Amino acid sequence: MEKHIKFMNAALKEAEKAAKIDEVPIGAVIVKDGKIIARGFNKRENNNDPTGHAEIIALRKAAKKLKSWRLPGCQIYVTLEPCAMCAGAILWARIEEVIYAASDPKGGALGSSFNLYEQQGINHRPKVTYGVEASRASQMLSNYFQQKRAENKTK
Repeated sequence: MEKHIKFMNAALKEAEKAAKIDEVPIGAVIVKDGKIIARGFNKRENNNDPTGHAEIIALRKAAKKLKSWRLPGCQIYVTLEPCAMCAGAILWARIEEVIYAASDPKGGALGSSFNLYEQQGINHRPKVTYGVEASRASQMLSNYFQQKRAENKTK
């Protein structure tokens, strides 16, 4: 569990980077052999990119670094439960384990809203661990959205 906390803290630092550029504070890191090989944070608004999720950005960087779209033996740490798009990309990349902090009852695709990995016919099922540093990640998201609501009231 201690290693999970260490790497989730790195993902939380990525989430802080997103918040600093006025993005939803979600961060991700990909680990292989006990080392971070890729990092990502949300950039949907800044890049006008619907696929600009932290997980997708980290997956692209990891694939480039390893010179392969297949990422077996890798773990992804993400501060919010992946959506269907990200869970699918993680699945197709052959990530070994997904570790996420906060659950997402509105859009989480690993158990909160539905579980993509329980679908019949898929040939790879990453291990899923959740709740690592959940309160910190949830608080960061709550603070961000409170601030956005306050800003909208003053407009």
